[in-house]
Amino acid sequence: MSVFEFLPLIDWIALLAFFGSWAGYAWYAGRGHADGTTLLHRTNVYRHYWLLQATDRDPRMLDGLITQNLSATPTFFSSTTIIIIGGLLAVMGASDRVNALVEGIPFVRSTSVEVFDLKLLLLIGIFVYAFFRFSWSMRLYTFVALAIGSMPPPAAFADGTFDREKHAKRASALVGLAAEAFNSGLRAYYMSFAAMALVFSGPAFILGSAAVVFILYRREFRSDVLDVLTK
Repeated sequence: MSVFEFLPLIDWIALLAFFGSWAGYAWYAGRGHADGTTLLHRTNVYRHYWLLQATDRDPRMLDGLITQNLSATPTFFSSTTIIIIGGLLAVMGASDRVNALVEGIPFVRSTSVEVFDLKLLLLIGIFVYAFFRFSWSMRLYTFVALAIGSMPPPAAFADGTFDREKHAKRASALVGLAAEAFNSGLRAYYMSFAAMALVFSGPAFILGSAAVVFILYRREFRSDVLDVLTK
């Protein structure tokens, strides 16, 4: 059996559409970030304001608490992702019985156990990618804490010994990278919902991918939060 006979042609097209829309949107969002039209870019402006204020505080306990709170979210998602991956691996261990159970759901297309395993592997791959992005975001926040902790006292900035803008820009850039890593991990979560549509059919998978990309676009480029932060 050739690789093209393993899945129907429409499923291969749906897979290409899925990865193409994911990669295409990631590229488009990155370009929008560079142009200053995304929610991430706008929040980066406020991150810079925050770290600029931090250079004038001593002690910087408040900034440490903010950094700790920010790192809590990727930590939660990272732990949750490990549980999801473990659950999916457990399902693969009983895929024959789970496949028979899933086929009882209305509108679900009947497939072989091997094809069902392939669909599970797709989901596992998505969540593995999400885990790496969340864990990288966690590590970046430790770098942020180091950048804040290594800031000179306000008096050293006031007398011109150190450049306030340079230190604030460095720390805020690290926070922005941490937020971007978290953003891409969360995007993988969104795309996993589209991948679940492959259980039903290839066309449903394509429609699901398009719907998720549309939702991501609305939240990043056309959200009410972006309007509020821009005003």
